[in-house]
Amino acid sequence: MAYRILVIEDDPGVRTLLERGLAYEGYLVETAGDGEGGLSAARDRPADLVVLDVMLPGLSGLEVLGRLRQVNDDLPVILLTARDRPEHQVEGLEAGADDYVTKPFSFDVLLARVRTQLRRRERTPEVLRFEDVTLDAATHTVTRGARDITFTGQEFRLLQAFLEQPERVQSKSVLLDRAWGVDYLGDPNIVETYIKQVRQKLEAGGESRLIHTIRGVGYVLRGG
Repeated sequence: MAYRILVIEDDPGVRTLLERGLAYEGYLVETAGDGEGGLSAARDRPADLVVLDVMLPGLSGLEVLGRLRQVNDDLPVILLTARDRPEHQVEGLEAGADDYVTKPFSFDVLLARVRTQLRRRERTPEVLRFEDVTLDAATHTVTRGARDITFTGQEFRLLQAFLEQPERVQSKSVLLDRAWGVDYLGDPNIVETYIKQVRQKLEAGGESRLIHTIRGVGYVLRGG
């Protein structure tokens, strides 16, 4: 069964490039030229992945992302952005994006990111536990004690990488390979941004820290 990809992009040239290129690779592709049209398509014909331009007329890409996340935390979303400053990238990731590609971009790079995100949907579901944290991959839920925690898709995968190997120190490059994929070509500092976000959510109820920094080496999931 072919994956369905929704492309929300206002530039006709980029939109056509993505539509034709992804269709050639065997994906079912639907496109929209603005945020409202994209949200309507996502509601009526749910996609397996969304490629979303940040700079859209009317509703911005980040506003569209926020609305998508209200109904589906696990939907992979790749942002297209002409803004390449680190703070702009962090803004998109903190809004719930799973990845970003900076314009102008190579189609092959975007295709690699798409394949990486879709492969993660095929992982075998399992329940992982460490101390008072439980992660259920089948239902995409996380609890700490009696508290339910909502994670974006990428935050979830990073936490999963830690829970799969508790007490083991993992370098930034190892975490990139395990949570983003070996073909990830973006900024490696993205790991630090996501660890900060995962920590904040795990500790929002005043709980002890579980993800610790080993200076100059990496990170480890360890009891407080």
